[in-house]
Amino acid sequence: MKIILIQPKMNKRPMDTDLKTRMSPSLALLTLMRLTPDVHEVVIFNENVEKIDYSCGADIVGITVTLDVMPRAVQIAEKFQRLGIPVVAGGIHITSNPDDCMQYFNAVCIGAAERVWARIIGDVAHDRLQQAYHDMEGFRGHEIVSPSYNSIDKSKYLYTNVITTSRGCPNRCDFCYNSCRNRIYVQRPIEDVFKDIESLGTRHVLFIDDNFIGVPSYTRELLNRLRGMNLKWSAAVTTKIADYPDLLDMMAETGCQSLFIGFESINNSSLQTVNKENRFEKYERLVAEIHSRGIMINASMVFGLDGDEPDVFKRTLDWLVKNKIETLTSHILTPYPGTELYRRMKEEDRIIDYDLSKYNTSHVVFKPKGMTGEELYEGYLWMYRKFYSFRNILRRMPEHEAQRKSYILFNIFYRKFGRIISALARIIPMRALGRMAARISYRIK
Repeated sequence: MKIILIQPKMNKRPMDTDLKTRMSPSLALLTLMRLTPDVHEVVIFNENVEKIDYSCGADIVGITVTLDVMPRAVQIAEKFQRLGIPVVAGGIHITSNPDDCMQYFNAVCIGAAERVWARIIGDVAHDRLQQAYHDMEGFRGHEIVSPSYNSIDKSKYLYTNVITTSRGCPNRCDFCYNSCRNRIYVQRPIEDVFKDIESLGTRHVLFIDDNFIGVPSYTRELLNRLRGMNLKWSAAVTTKIADYPDLLDMMAETGCQSLFIGFESINNSSLQTVNKENRFEKYERLVAEIHSRGIMINASMVFGLDGDEPDVFKRTLDWLVKNKIETLTSHILTPYPGTELYRRMKEEDRIIDYDLSKYNTSHVVFKPKGMTGEELYEGYLWMYRKFYSFRNILRRMPEHEAQRKSYILFNIFYRKFGRIISALARIIPMRALGRMAARISYRIK
C-alpha cells in the first residue's frame, strides 16, 4: 500500500514570517512513519515547505490536524476523497473535538496513534475502515515510539532537533487543550529519550513538551542523566519552577539556554478566570532566579482574559521591559472547541466567529468583557511592535554577556528583520541557516 501523510499549511500570525512555518518538521507525521510496517510505502507532504501532489497515487491519506488548519484539512480531504482515496484525520483538534470532526473524514483517530495506526492500515486493506479509532485505556509512556528522524529533509527546516519527554500536562487551565475530555499525561522512559538524542547526533536540543517539569522527580532523573553531555537545550515550564530551585541549578549545569514560561497575565484576577494557578507577586522572584543562573526567558502572555482592561498592554510591556524578559510570545485569548473555556463562552453567547482558520491566537473571535474587540486586537499588535522596537531591545539586553549573541540573533534577525532572513532562506538552505544560528548563539563549532 502507498500511504500519504500530510501536514496542512499553518495560518501565519501578523508577526510570523516563513521562518516560523519552516521552523521544524511535524513529529506527528514522523511518528506515524515509524509506526507504519516496512512493507508499505510512505510519502510525507508538509504543506508549509512543499506542495501536495494529488496525482501521486495513494491507498490511504493521513492528515494531522491542529485547530486553525481544520478548514484547510477539510479541503485537502475532499480532493483526495473525490479521487476515491480514504482519508484518516488525527491530531490535537480531532482528539479534543472528535464529534464535530467525524463528518469530514472517512475515519478519525482519537488520542495516541501507537495502538491503532497499524489496525487502520489493515482495515483499509480489507475494506472495513471504521469511523473512529480510540484505544487509550491504560496508555503508558513506554508505548510512545520515537519519530522517524532519519526521514527528515533537513534542508527544508530551520531546526530539526526536537524531542519530547512526555505527552500532555498534569494541569487543567481552562483555555488549554489539556482541559479536554480525552487528555492524557504520560512520561516516556528516560532511556528512550536519550536514544532519541543519540540518534539525532546533536549538541542542541529543543524539548517540546507542554510542561517539562510536570513530574519534578522525573525531571530530576532526566537532568541527572544530562550531566556531562555538553548539550545546549531549551524547554517549556510553568511558573511552578520557582518552587524547585534545585531543578533550576541542574538546568543551568546541564546547558539550559532558555525556558518558555506561561506567565499568561500580570493580573491575578484574570488568571483566576481560567483556572490558572499563577500568582503575579511571585513573578519577579522567579525571573531573578532564572536570570541569575544565566538562563533566558521566553514569556507567554495572553490578552483578553475577563479581568483585562485596555491598560493591560502598557502595564504588561512595562513589566516585561523592567525585568529584561528576552523574548515574548503573545496571544489573544482563544476558546478552543472542546475546552472548558469554549463551553463556558458558548453558554454565555460570547463566541462571535466560528471560522476556525482564525483560531490561531491572533484574532478576536469572542466578546471580551473589559474592552472592545478592536481594543484587544490593536493592543495585541501594539505589544509586539513596542516589545521588539530597537529601543526596547536595547533596554532588555541581558546582563550576562554569554547570552547576548543568542539574544541579538533572535530579537534582531528573527523578529526585527525576519522577512529579510526569510527571503535569504530561499537561497540558503534552512539547514545551513540553522547551523549558522547555532554557531553564533552557542559559540560551538
